[in-house]
Amino acid sequence: MVVFSMVATHADLNLETVALLSNGAATVASSASKSPAVAGAVVLSTCNRFEIYAEAPAPEDLEAARSAFVAEISQRSGVPGSTVSDIFRTKDGADVARHLFAVSSGLDSAVVGEREIAGQVRRALISAQEEGTASPTLVRLFQAASRTAKDVGTQTALGSRGLSIVSVALDLAADLADEPDWTAKRAVLFGTGAYAGATMALLRERGCTHVEVYSSSGRAEEFAAARGGLAVTPEQLPEAIAQADVLIGCSGSTTPMEAVELAAIRSESPQQLIVIDLALTHDFDPAVGSLENVELVTLESVRLAAPQEQAEALTEASRIVDAAAQDFESQRQARQADAAIVALRRHTMAVLDAEIDKVRARHGCTAAAEEVEFAMRRMVKQLLHTPTVRARELAAQGREAEYLAALDTLYGISVELPSVVAESLGEDHDAQKAAESAEDCPVDHTQAG
Repeated sequence: MVVFSMVATHADLNLETVALLSNGAATVASSASKSPAVAGAVVLSTCNRFEIYAEAPAPEDLEAARSAFVAEISQRSGVPGSTVSDIFRTKDGADVARHLFAVSSGLDSAVVGEREIAGQVRRALISAQEEGTASPTLVRLFQAASRTAKDVGTQTALGSRGLSIVSVALDLAADLADEPDWTAKRAVLFGTGAYAGATMALLRERGCTHVEVYSSSGRAEEFAAARGGLAVTPEQLPEAIAQADVLIGCSGSTTPMEAVELAAIRSESPQQLIVIDLALTHDFDPAVGSLENVELVTLESVRLAAPQEQAEALTEASRIVDAAAQDFESQRQARQADAAIVALRRHTMAVLDAEIDKVRARHGCTAAAEEVEFAMRRMVKQLLHTPTVRARELAAQGREAEYLAALDTLYGISVELPSVVAESLGEDHDAQKAAESAEDCPVDHTQAG
């Protein structure tokens, strides 16, 4: 199995392009997984990034797997396949874990150290598991990413800052407001997703208690009731906008509010209006920022205003991420070594059992037969010890392919590395037991060499 990732982020692209590529992201994994070259996939789509983490059955399937994703993204976004292919950076090997762990820890975010991304990584895995596209290896990868994010949050100053895209956006809004005090402000929140929930919590934390919630999906009443807000119907929305001090968009509506529409609704509203658009596909026409007495805060505004973290905290967080990625890669390689160890042990034990059956057939259950069996099993365990140790050593060096080739050349043993089905059935457990059995065998060092 080969794990790889395809990455498109704010670091390389403008957010409009990220949004365009992300169109239909929810179904990309399930559609591309129909290809025999794709053994598993998890899609991470946020306001700043569109990333695919996938597994191919073998190295020679990697390009076909990547092409399957490129075709799906091109079809859904309308962007030519050749352009999509050029846009996405492909990572493999240890770079996959290192990048995902950095992302989950907030080190690759527009707001370094942001909190929301760790939750988005967890939800991406849950969605893939519900759709049946998350292979066991990808499950372990994303679970390790969540653990790493937690370690970074608890062991470095990044966690104590409590920064997020929402918090920076609200800070910007306060800086732009004629009256920065949130306690007297009336806010209208568009959307009921994760960002909307984080926004509601931070608004209340800052003293803004009058928050009206609108959702075209009809989920506003349940969302608002659970968080202390007021649900707004389509008929009530214009009046709420007219009286609002702050509008916050988190819904990613396909029909953004036009500047002309907002101007008409606010024609008799004398107070300043702050519009915060946190939706990747825009809840408000960017032209609203040119309206009189209206200030606009966007994701790009947040990116430019995000504070730089202290070098010491970033260095320590990067160290944690690098160590976690190295540990994950070592464990992944060890699993591949276990598969080879199991194959060699099964082959050897099959030969041993056949010979012991001959001894029993000739001599019966006698003391002599038992002594012969004991001696033969002890000898086989001694013979397996060195190949077991070498398998682990070569795997740690990333040279497991050499070991597999040697088994095929010397014994005719073709090893199939752990597959999605095998791992689901507990092959890892069997491999671990076999490896431990081979390593625990007594070795008579006086007979060596």
